[in-house]
Amino acid sequence: MLEVEERSAQAAGDNSPVQRITELSSSPLHEVVKRQISEAIDLGAWPPGHVLPSEISLANTMGVAVGTVRRALLDLAAEGLLSRRRKTGTVVTGRTAHRGLRYFFKYFRLHRRDGSLVHSEARVLAVVREKANSVVQEKLGLDADADVIRLERLRLVNAQPVMLDTFILAAERVPDFPLKNEDVPQLVYTYLVERYGIKISAVREELSAELASADDARLLGIQTPAAIMMIEEVAFDQSNVPTIVGVRRALTKDHVYINEVR
Repeated sequence: MLEVEERSAQAAGDNSPVQRITELSSSPLHEVVKRQISEAIDLGAWPPGHVLPSEISLANTMGVAVGTVRRALLDLAAEGLLSRRRKTGTVVTGRTAHRGLRYFFKYFRLHRRDGSLVHSEARVLAVVREKANSVVQEKLGLDADADVIRLERLRLVNAQPVMLDTFILAAERVPDFPLKNEDVPQLVYTYLVERYGIKISAVREELSAELASADDARLLGIQTPAAIMMIEEVAFDQSNVPTIVGVRRALTKDHVYINEVR
């Protein structure tokens, strides 16, 4: 047991894949801890069979209470990512390939060519309230004079642009949605659950290829003519109500699109 604790304490040092939590979040603190730990697992920093640092060590590293870490670890164990073993500690199970909708929406789905997960940053380009056009009205079942929130983001991997995202939601379903770029949360689907009780439970996607537009070339840093992948989607909530119209325009030279939900 001492050997495990010493190894865990060392693992939670300067090279730890989890970081001190300093940013303000609308999420409960244990959910922020869960998010960091699950990312470390999914991105391979803590591979299958790895023994996590002790609860005290993790709490010290992340700057939270031990009880907060314990709750996060218990939740992740219940979800199958971790196993709590009395004489060993908390161990990564290796079941990360079986991802449910939480991972489906949490992770950017253009993976590296070797199949490994990519962690991306979302940079908000614009967020506006406007009237829904006829296409969005039909897809979301809205009245002709309905307002929508349109969110446009640029996704970057290692500071390089790889995807343009557009999300459109009925404004009446998300009152007081942030309309300043800096206030928009990184994890939109998580925010919808926590702020509005809207849980995305299904997505219908259509994939196609087309030539990049002048805006694509400018924002993605490519020369035209060039092909891009376009992903058009409608996301449905827990009551099967169409909730989000999305369009993603992505580069695929160095990445592949992987959609795995079980």
